Amino acid sequence: MKKNKKNIDFNVIISGLPDSPGVYQFLDINGKIIYVGKAKNLKKRVSSYFQKTHDNAKTDILVNRIAEINHIVVGSEQDALLLENNLIKKLQPRYNVLLKDDKTFPWICIKNEKFPRVFLTRNIIKDGSQYFGPYTSARMVRVILEMIRHLYNLRTCSHLLSSQNIENRKFKVCLEYHIGNCKAPCIGNQSLEEYDQSIDQIRNLLKGNINSVSQFLKERMKGLSEEYRFEEAEQIKEKILLLEKFQSKSTIVNPSINNVDVFSIVDDDKRAFVNFMKVMNGAIIQAHTIEMVKRLNESKEELLPIAIIEIWQMIQSRANEIILPFEIEFLPGEITITVPKIGDKKKLLDLSQRNAKHYQAEVNRMLEEQKKPDRTLQLMEIIRNDLRLTELPSHIECFDNSNFQGKEPVAACVVFKNLKPSKNDYRHFNIKTVRGINDFESMEEVVYRRYLRLTEEKTSLPQLIIIDGGKGQLSSALKALEKLNLRGKISIIGIAKRLEEIYYADDPIPLYLDKKSETLKLIQRIRDEAHRFGIGFHRDKRSKSFINSELENIKGIGENTIQLLFSEFKTIETILSKSTDELSGIIGKSRALLIKDYFNKKLM
Repeated sequence: MKKNKKNIDFNVIISGLPDSPGVYQFLDINGKIIYVGKAKNLKKRVSSYFQKTHDNAKTDILVNRIAEINHIVVGSEQDALLLENNLIKKLQPRYNVLLKDDKTFPWICIKNEKFPRVFLTRNIIKDGSQYFGPYTSARMVRVILEMIRHLYNLRTCSHLLSSQNIENRKFKVCLEYHIGNCKAPCIGNQSLEEYDQSIDQIRNLLKGNINSVSQFLKERMKGLSEEYRFEEAEQIKEKILLLEKFQSKSTIVNPSINNVDVFSIVDDDKRAFVNFMKVMNGAIIQAHTIEMVKRLNESKEELLPIAIIEIWQMIQSRANEIILPFEIEFLPGEITITVPKIGDKKKLLDLSQRNAKHYQAEVNRMLEEQKKPDRTLQLMEIIRNDLRLTELPSHIECFDNSNFQGKEPVAACVVFKNLKPSKNDYRHFNIKTVRGINDFESMEEVVYRRYLRLTEEKTSLPQLIIIDGGKGQLSSALKALEKLNLRGKISIIGIAKRLEEIYYADDPIPLYLDKKSETLKLIQRIRDEAHRFGIGFHRDKRSKSFINSELENIKGIGENTIQLLFSEFKTIETILSKSTDELSGIIGKSRALLIKDYFNKKLM
């Protein structure tokens, strides 16, 4: 029910609040929750909003919008912190701090199944599986998984390995078994007990308990040696060396620092960044940074507990001790809080602080980049103004005709999207309807064919067409657009090579752009690309025409042989460069000799 704040006596409401820990909710006149807070003493905390002038203007705005107050009493201060965090995530009230974590970080999953698989994932499914992470680098996850695969023979298939399926021989061994990566539990070659033993060791590894795994392997190696199984013992030794190498790279502080969480925080006027590091046996096995957007100019002391709860819920941490930059009011559970001033723990805190500052700098850099105007849009705006276009030219097409000594006329169309070449959209044209060499009629044909095709396929049309040529070629292109009822719907210009004049439809006076103009440079670039693309096609066609006519003159070389050669080698230059043996692999030795002999004589 809607309520009007002016009709409410907040003193009456506050007087009814208990002196107990809990969570309070502020609602606006529409009944929408706009703020959630925690308190050691609900009555004192809520009354503080109405009994003093706030330094922060945003808090004054919040108080002025309160129309209703709800509260929830909990058993302890720790419970209040947990409930506040859950309600903020669920309700996302307007004036609460916003926890930002746009990235989907990688985790290592130990699947809840018989003969569990171990793999990288970015999606957490609540099916009883265990997740270790998050890791800031997928590459690091792959390194860890690679090490695990070297140490243990785990399955990678997704078969349902029930006892019944294994007994009934439902599955067959795969390549992983044959190359030694899996012991084939799918056919009963490995017991569940042995497999689960490996999984327990992997859990310890992922928790950072490398020493316990290493000790187990050493005992296993000793036992194998005593049984004279030296090859197996050597394999275990290699695994121990791999573990020691991994541990030496990851240990950075005193190994006695074990099962410790480190948190640090940096902030500015709008955001705060909290870094977390998990330390096991002196090695950092996890690291993560979250961003928090301030709504009421919250202090570091207010923000850090919220971040700690958020991270703990995400990674399911069970630390014995946490290292912090300052004391905080309360945290759930009995846990040792250390605020170090010197020593190895201070070094860890400083490292966490550097990580938080680095993340802050990276976010600020990205925000600054986003503020910069889009250079492509700027240039398109310049082109639109220079060429007097009605639309931004995000899609430009350019046509060029090409022939050689009055033979083999072809045309090319190149496409630029967002001022960059879109090579998948480039098109070649063989001139079909024009007899002889007539650049004007050829231009009319290819423009007509191009846009007839686009209109039939209901494909988007360009905002600008560039014709490589002067008034004559431009007029021919305009005729094609008229036939398709597209004249006036697409801007079209011609560029003459001699003085780089820009011609428009129905305007006898060309436009001369400054030689240093970005617009002219782009038009020249597109025109030159069309010329390059057309010349390349024409050269290939001339080569193919030449080689076809020449190959047809060779007795014993038929059409199928010619097609095989071009299908494999594409151009005459490539065919002529190949040895007899290379040609023999495609068309046989006798035909290869005929071709090589023929062209060797031509070159003599």
